[in-house]
Amino acid sequence: MSVAVRVIPCLDVAAGRVVKGVNFLNLRDAGDPIELARTYYEQGADEITFLDVKATVDNRDTMYDVVKATAEQVFIPLTVGGGVRSTEDVARLLAHGADKIGVNSAAIARPALIDEIADRFGAQVCVLSLDVTRDEAVESGFVVTTHGGRTRTIIDALVWAREAMERGAGELLVNSIDADGTKAGFDTELVAAIHEIAIVPVIASGGAGALDHFAPAITAGADAVLAASVFHSAELTVGQVKDALRAEGVMVR
Repeated sequence: MSVAVRVIPCLDVAAGRVVKGVNFLNLRDAGDPIELARTYYEQGADEITFLDVKATVDNRDTMYDVVKATAEQVFIPLTVGGGVRSTEDVARLLAHGADKIGVNSAAIARPALIDEIADRFGAQVCVLSLDVTRDEAVESGFVVTTHGGRTRTIIDALVWAREAMERGAGELLVNSIDADGTKAGFDTELVAAIHEIAIVPVIASGGAGALDHFAPAITAGADAVLAASVFHSAELTVGQVKDALRAEGVMVR
């Protein structure tokens, strides 16, 4: 039986406010995270992803109070990432209402963090966040970045994704830095490359700008589609995206 595709609004948060930029730069205010999360929940969002985009850069803990307040008003799965460095961070976020935890920079610095999270809480809790940019220096043509897209590594994104899944990552959130905020469409080549090696669900992120951008990401192999700016600006609603996917024969919730 086919699994329904999920539509996931993303709340990129800095200093307690939702922000949005282009290619992770020139961040601008996009609203209150709690209010926006509630709006998307009411529109029919399947999940909410909440990323503290400055937590790792500023070496600051994720804003637990905002997570708690969001979880109290949004009764769908909530994934939280940003500044997660230990299983104690994970335990605290789960206690404040998160359902899944996204890891990126800290896991690249210390891959055993993925094993520790999966062993203690289960693989379903651990979401590997991949901030990917194109780079011909590696075999796949894609490398991962850290610190909110600010630091490029020489790590092949496909090699890292494969290792992370072996260590226990239960989901891959694949964000194209090159497409992020451009509204030019998802990087379907990247999605397809990750899908080909994936043994866990793949979430496509980065580049959504129109209703006809979502179905190609599913065709490329995504199990879920994530978007931010088109929802924050009210250009599109979650319901409109689901209707567009249904019209293309995609099963949604």
